[in-house]
Amino acid sequence: MSKQDHILTVEVFDQDGSTFTLREICERGECHAEFVIKLVDYGIIAPLEDLPEARQWQFNVEALGRLRKAMRLQRDLKMNLPGLAMSLELLDEVEEMRREVARLNHRIRQLMGE
Repeated sequence: MSKQDHILTVEVFDQDGSTFTLREICERGECHAEFVIKLVDYGIIAPLEDLPEARQWQFNVEALGRLRKAMRLQRDLKMNLPGLAMSLELLDEVEEMRREVARLNHRIRQLMGE
């Protein structure tokens, strides 16, 4: 990466604590319920509570974002579900490391008096 390249990290916060039913997350994610159920089965997204019936599930905004990311990966890279699960896990780890590096860089600047 050159000095001109920048990494932008965006986090979505839902102040209201909005939740979505299976039907609503499918509508917003523009996908079928079967796909969402498979993502839950593979641990790619998770309902807020572990309820036995899918029609009772509630999802948060984070799950909706992860659903959309999974759909993009599947569409663009033709990934299967195990590949999606592994890729999203690795992307989560990279994101966590980026936040930690940014936090450490900020701390270094503070200590150096910048």
